[in-house]
Amino acid sequence: MKNKILIIDDELDFAEALRMTLEAKAYRVITATNKAQGQEKMKEGPNVVILGTVTPIGQAFSLHNWLKQHPRYKDVPVLVIDSRPEERFIKGWRKFEGMQLESEDYVAKPIEPASLVVRIQRLLEEAARKIRVLVADDHTMVRDGICAVLTLQRDLDIVGEAVNGKEAVEKVFRLLPDVALMDILMPAMSGLEATRQISMQCPQTRVLILTQYDEQENMLVASQAGAYGFIPKKAASEQLIAGIRAVNGGSYFPDSFAKLVSSN
Repeated sequence: MKNKILIIDDELDFAEALRMTLEAKAYRVITATNKAQGQEKMKEGPNVVILGTVTPIGQAFSLHNWLKQHPRYKDVPVLVIDSRPEERFIKGWRKFEGMQLESEDYVAKPIEPASLVVRIQRLLEEAARKIRVLVADDHTMVRDGICAVLTLQRDLDIVGEAVNGKEAVEKVFRLLPDVALMDILMPAMSGLEATRQISMQCPQTRVLILTQYDEQENMLVASQAGAYGFIPKKAASEQLIAGIRAVNGGSYFPDSFAKLVSSN
């Protein structure tokens, strides 16, 4: 299936040249010239949005915010193409808007359409990469709840589940997930012992502890076992997704846990 690109730009000559360039590279291209059209065309499910210049000033920023806050579209990569310097007061990005930019890439006109192809390909490749997650918890309802949350994220892929620490270790060695979500108290082998074995024998898998026991002592023991993150289950709804992405990127999560690790 061809990747679909949505171009939102009110400079018709530029949009047409970019459309022809992308179609020559076997992409499917959809176009829109204003915010309302762009919002409507998002229903067609583009893989990448190219958010170009839109009059009047502020419309591109407004559309950018709508995309990044929309539950269905917030993970679609956005390439912002700002206006030429001499047109910034008409339809460019104002300084305070640029400081809130959350797009995955940014360029400014004038720019040749052909030079955007590599950037678009990179965005598609990055979007296609998924974080492979193993969920280890001895309570079926908890595992089901976690998995239900994770499946809503386009960049996460649940590769397995485990009901105890022993099974978690075995599945990590076999499935090689990027991140293992680990409860502490489980039968057969505790999550802490499983974390020790994984960190020693399969360090490419980073363990994120998810537990109802959030005492400082448990955080310390988890850090000594080799965990990259520690989230109390009562805070999971706010922190879980961010935690998975952080530890996958090699960072300790949250900041309080990172400080604990660095001080020991």
